[in-house]
Amino acid sequence: MTPRLAPLFCLLSAITAAAESFEASPPGPLASLETGLGTWTAAARHAEIHAGHARAGKQSLKIHGGEERAVELALTEPLAKPARLTFWAERWTTKPPFAFVIEAAGPQEDFRQVRDASGVTVGGFDTLVEARLPAGTARLQLRATSAAGVMIDEFELADERPMKLAAISVHQPVVPVLVRKPENPTLGIAFETAGNLEPLVLESVTLSLAGTTRPADITDLSLLEGSASPTDPLTGRFGAVAKPAGTAPVTITGRLPLVAGATWLWASVRLADHADIDGRVDIGVTSVTVSGRVIAVADGDPPGGQRMGVALRLRTDDNSDTYRIPGLVRTKAGSLVAAYDIRYRGGADLPADIDVGTQRSTDGGKTWEPMQVALDMGRDPAFAFDGVGDPCIFSDRETGRLFVAALWSHGKRAWHGSGPGLTPDQTGQLMIVTSDDDGRSWSKPRNITAEVKDPAWRLLLAGPGTGITLTDGTLVFPAQFKDAKNVPHSTLIWSQDRGATWRVGTGVKDKTTESQLVELGDGSIMINCRDDRGGARTVAVTRDLGRTWQLHPTDRKALPESVCMASLLRLELPGKGPHLFFSNPATTKGRHTMTVQVSADEGMTWPDTWHTLYDSRKGLGYSCLAPADATHVGVLYEGLAELYFLRLPLADLLGGQPPPSR
Repeated sequence: MTPRLAPLFCLLSAITAAAESFEASPPGPLASLETGLGTWTAAARHAEIHAGHARAGKQSLKIHGGEERAVELALTEPLAKPARLTFWAERWTTKPPFAFVIEAAGPQEDFRQVRDASGVTVGGFDTLVEARLPAGTARLQLRATSAAGVMIDEFELADERPMKLAAISVHQPVVPVLVRKPENPTLGIAFETAGNLEPLVLESVTLSLAGTTRPADITDLSLLEGSASPTDPLTGRFGAVAKPAGTAPVTITGRLPLVAGATWLWASVRLADHADIDGRVDIGVTSVTVSGRVIAVADGDPPGGQRMGVALRLRTDDNSDTYRIPGLVRTKAGSLVAAYDIRYRGGADLPADIDVGTQRSTDGGKTWEPMQVALDMGRDPAFAFDGVGDPCIFSDRETGRLFVAALWSHGKRAWHGSGPGLTPDQTGQLMIVTSDDDGRSWSKPRNITAEVKDPAWRLLLAGPGTGITLTDGTLVFPAQFKDAKNVPHSTLIWSQDRGATWRVGTGVKDKTTESQLVELGDGSIMINCRDDRGGARTVAVTRDLGRTWQLHPTDRKALPESVCMASLLRLELPGKGPHLFFSNPATTKGRHTMTVQVSADEGMTWPDTWHTLYDSRKGLGYSCLAPADATHVGVLYEGLAELYFLRLPLADLLGGQPPPSR
């Protein structure tokens, strides 16, 4: 019988250790600081407690850049026996020169080097620095020569003792597995150890694919070295890439010395280009071999699996650095057409070298045609490359004509830099292109700025996202403007003559920007707005095409957010009536936890049982919903500089339950 470890720490004798994460220290220049380890000192302008960037928490210790900078730690008492020093470090920039060493000294001794740590890398706090400190050590010195400095966190001293395996735990965050994505970390395996001498060695991991709906869709299965987050950099590969054979267990062999604390591996899959994205990938861990010992992993296969989807745009696709700002619409012909920013030179907003791209799917988002450029206003570097972006795509349900509205910045005429007036050299321009062949091709751009913009306003632009066709045929798309005092307001733009002419509404509320619209059952229009105050969404209704607005009872109450674009969709479900679907990062801090919420009472309530998390990872947060087919809602959303598409079954979003009683 093989030994068995539960995913809770085994009862091991506690390791004698002291750690410092600098969270309790006041931020600012470091002169003298008392901590549990001893007293930290530094000369003026040599170091600081830095707020806002850390390995864990919010603070770290930064040694400033300069010819020679140092911090010293006088231990509370000299070490009675040898000890192990570990901390995480990050080099601030790649600019040379760079040297970083650790020195130790006894009470009456000069410092001597115990470790050259000049291999610290830039960004991510992903360099673990270790050093053996001799008995009698009373003082430590961290000395750097760096143009821009080095940061340290989780500084720990621990007794030296043989390593023991304390726990193996398995973690399954909600992370879709995407066609076209070369690496999809889906299941995390953490090896927790105590002690640091005679490191244990991981020799094999056996994985299960038993819950995967179509194992043939997986071409590669691998184990990648990383950290607790699947979005952190992956630093290596354990063993070779495996080729699964059906649902048979897969054993990957290799050699990985475990570190003191936690060693993380991520099971990663690569999907075939033809994979059916309505399926699921379900990976579990059945056993591992550590230093010759085979260990069965308890609870190694968490319930459920990962959704599948498509990486519609990856970084470097079509020679572009970044893709952002998703829009999505279902056409009269039943196709899906996506619109987005092609940010060629980097992730920055306008003004920049940006065009609007579109892509089309005729099978509900399972496969997509190649990208085409729908809006390109030139690339003159004298005018900041004449970028055009922030698209809003929508469809005339009666004629089938598609529209894309976007902002053209002729020079520095975007969110910052645009001013009063109507001409391109004064203010950002609102451009529209159309398609009469279901998104296969696009018209020349039309400038509607003079039709809709108040000359006193500093800027007018679209939603972004998507617009709607009202029951009476009126075309409406969300918009935002900055008034004469440079204060933003959400609004809408409408046409009652099939887009021949356009009119603009009034502002909903100050400090509101990106918004989305739906027509409610009583004929009113609900607008759901990003609110720069943070905390929750602004929600209002209009019964006169935006001439006047009335705040909704759920305004600034029902839908938490951390200041981000969101999406709103209304569908009539057969036998169930109208439902609203809302997508955003469902958190008040950061952009993660991408979630769809559903309301069966026109947005008055959003029951917790109808909240579906579809991606837990950190991203850029924008998303756009559209019906994919009769049984699925499609969502196009932002990762980190990339765009992903999922088909979410209505049965999942509604939890298989009827609407709550009203």
